[in-house]
Amino acid sequence: MKKAHEYREMSVEELESLVVEKSEDMLTQRMALKMQRLDNPLTVRSMRRDIAIIQTVLTEKKNEQQ
Repeated sequence: MKKAHEYREMSVEELESLVVEKSEDMLTQRMALKMQRLDNPLTVRSMRRDIAIIQTVLTEKKNEQQ
């Protein structure tokens, strides 16, 4: 899990693609969790938090540009 300052160094395009990628990964992790094939259910929580951090930084960057 990266920190917010590490995401702030990335460009807007990189952050947007990262959100899409992490969302797809979280979807597969959730399905594995429902089918009880996931060893550590806390990975879904950490992915959700990562996505929230990325989206927050993305919103900050977009507001700075305006």
